[in-house]
Amino acid sequence: MSGIAPGPEREERWEPDVLPGFERLTLPLAPDDEGDVVATLVRRVGPGADAGVDLLYVHGWIDYFFQTHLADFWEGLGVRFHALDLRKYGRSLRDHQTPGYTDDLAVYDEDIEAALRALGHAAPDAPSSAHPRKLLLMGHSTGGLTLALWADRHPGRADALVLNSPWLEFQTRYLGRRVLEGPVRAHAAVAPRGHLVNVDQGFYVRSISRRYDGEWDYDTAWRPDSGWRATPAWLAAVFDGHERVAHGLGVDVPILVLLSARSTAPVRWHDDMLRTDSVLDVPGVARRVPHLGSVVTLVRIDGALHDVTLSAAPVREVVWRETARWFHGYVAPAAPTPTTPRPPWWRRLFAAPGAVSRSAAPTPPPGRSSPRSPAPTAQSRL
Repeated sequence: MSGIAPGPEREERWEPDVLPGFERLTLPLAPDDEGDVVATLVRRVGPGADAGVDLLYVHGWIDYFFQTHLADFWEGLGVRFHALDLRKYGRSLRDHQTPGYTDDLAVYDEDIEAALRALGHAAPDAPSSAHPRKLLLMGHSTGGLTLALWADRHPGRADALVLNSPWLEFQTRYLGRRVLEGPVRAHAAVAPRGHLVNVDQGFYVRSISRRYDGEWDYDTAWRPDSGWRATPAWLAAVFDGHERVAHGLGVDVPILVLLSARSTAPVRWHDDMLRTDSVLDVPGVARRVPHLGSVVTLVRIDGALHDVTLSAAPVREVVWRETARWFHGYVAPAAPTPTTPRPPWWRRLFAAPGAVSRSAAPTPPPGRSSPRSPAPTAQSRL
């Protein structure tokens, strides 16, 4: 953590973001062999409704934060929304850097820690760690894998975790991954930043971009149509993460996993790619979901894309409904249980044992029996 200054000593300089109504904070990190490194935190300008919950969102591979409607949803629940562009992605990418490059997913601990410090959720051993607000983490695809591994390594830091199509297993599943692992690691040892074969044919871009068959606008300099050439060191790091998930994590907080109901292999274009996950192998990922922790909710959504929040409007409504239901069950502060007010002390002092007020037990008219006692309520049975 040498690249992060303690919170009280670092001056926060928020500046206008490329997204209207948002602002961003540059987070300096420790330099690596490519030079200076930063991460970037994004939030909406101005306070909104507040339920006492902070959310940190982390994007996936060849991605950055542009989903303002996602911020709208969480802020509608009173959640204070922040998004993090990791080092060498989006707002944090510099000309001298290899896009998306890392040889260890744990390197993002520094990015996440810098963001949490800016949110006020410092590490437990830091003087400013005490914070009354809950912390909710949300990650998409590779970001979902990264956050799951982070939460496993840092028990007690977060209160809940939402994973949007997390990349928990390689597309060729376990056996295919083990076959590829040897050559990939050998390549990584010789040329860690070398280029692997690019198998991205642009089908997913076609399903989400308004310039094709989708409905979303984003910066193609930060999310290019042709993608990036993956490096062997990066893929080896992802394989390490997949192996850890396969052996089982011990995430100690409630987890919500959102997946499409189906996947379509990106071999050739098909209209099914407009309503399925054309990036990941959904059945392979779903098999890994129980390996995350002890309290995991899996929601399979018919018609969802790889990023379920970029699906068609009717599908997004299902995403919002299921996410809100889980949030209110596991994260939102519980409403106080209504209780019957106690009578004043002077009435309790002078009341005879077993006595009740006339309003509670009226005297029946002559010749009539007393009214039948009501059945006990659930509260009274408890």
